[in-house]
Amino acid sequence: MLSKSAGYTNDTIVAIATPAGSGAISVVRLSGTDSKNICMKYFTPVNKNLANGNLQSHRLYFGSFFDNEKIIDEVLVSYFKAPSSYTSEDVIEISCHGSEFIQQKIVELLIDAGARAANPGEFTLRAFLNGRIDLSQAEAVADLIASQSASSHSMAMNQMRGGISEKINFLRSKLIDFASLIELELDFSEEDVEFADRKQFFQLIRELKEELTILIDSFTMGNVMKKGIPVAIIGKPNVGKSTLLNALLNEEKAIVSPIPGTTRDAIEDTYIIGGYRFRFIDTAGLRDSDDIVEKIGIERTYDKIRQASIILYVCDIGNLSNNNVENILDEFKSYIQDESKHFIFVGNKIDQLSKLPSHIKEILDLDTVFVSAKRKENIYLLTDALIDTVRKFNITSDIIVSNSRHYQALTNAKDALDNVEEGFNNDIPTDLIAIDIRQALHELGTITGEITTDDLLGNIFGKFCIGK
Repeated sequence: MLSKSAGYTNDTIVAIATPAGSGAISVVRLSGTDSKNICMKYFTPVNKNLANGNLQSHRLYFGSFFDNEKIIDEVLVSYFKAPSSYTSEDVIEISCHGSEFIQQKIVELLIDAGARAANPGEFTLRAFLNGRIDLSQAEAVADLIASQSASSHSMAMNQMRGGISEKINFLRSKLIDFASLIELELDFSEEDVEFADRKQFFQLIRELKEELTILIDSFTMGNVMKKGIPVAIIGKPNVGKSTLLNALLNEEKAIVSPIPGTTRDAIEDTYIIGGYRFRFIDTAGLRDSDDIVEKIGIERTYDKIRQASIILYVCDIGNLSNNNVENILDEFKSYIQDESKHFIFVGNKIDQLSKLPSHIKEILDLDTVFVSAKRKENIYLLTDALIDTVRKFNITSDIIVSNSRHYQALTNAKDALDNVEEGFNNDIPTDLIAIDIRQALHELGTITGEITTDDLLGNIFGKFCIGK
């Protein structure tokens, strides 16, 4: 992986920028000072006046790509003159037909002409090193490519457009102003002077910690929205949990049987509802069992309950009494009262009743939905309840942290500010407090790339696909 400190040069790189395999079209991308010259060794535009490489930026040119006198393909070539390109370097993009042979042949010829095969993520790395985007925006590119729902797309797009960068830069600049005064005090330590107003500094530390806490707390939701909101489907054996899973996914994912205890292990699948990606988890029925395998499945059910953001408790509504409801509430009291989890009571098998038991809703102070999973009746009411539940999640900031590296850096920065506050309260020498201030600034700087190392860049961009 290249970096400025490792002797970064703007040699010309090349890669296929579209997914591997055959398709209608494919795009081969070049970036570097020789991009245009290398391309024009093989590209002959239909407009003969352009044969000398007199291409204008941000224009498309139709022509043929040759290997000596043998035509490889008819292509479209677009030229982006530095710095008005993705990498802030001269960029050429060649749109060809999606034959794997054509793609590889074009890349081979460009490498023969002096280009180098790009490393994973090297185009985005160059955009970062050339100052077009910061590190958090670069990471958002990978998240945007991987987004599979409207919510994960929205988070990635907000970050790519600089949402978290602006926030971090604002917090960091406020801390730098006071940090510079603290550093100035160290230069005049023998004269025992204070340049930083301690009252204002305490207020600033408190404000920064509050802001960091909001961002840190948003990670729980940001992470599950990125990976899929985990929804555990739980209940006694044979109440229709697997049937409900199949109804929600609209496919026969789980085996359905009238024999209690059919589901021995958790079954998971994802489905997008209302722009949110849900990860549904069908679990083993909750009951006392002497079957070793079933007991392991029940233990795993409780693990899934602990991991879930939403819990669907499914019951056979025809066999439900007031005492049963009270037992359910007692059994899951800790989960119901956990503000990080959301509990929905699902009364199943309404097709076997002449009328709905309205008294159940009066007993339960919970979101309650009555369905027939077998006939797929009222499933839309349950999906509506799931969407409403997500919208009620406690998100107090427009910026949602979904990157684990950012979460760790924010946590470390807050810990450093905790040490700063504690140090002042305990009259610790200013030079020691300054160390924690620098640490907080360092952690915030790693998020946007103000502070980087070759290992950090290699770890981030090495996970990108080649061509991006």
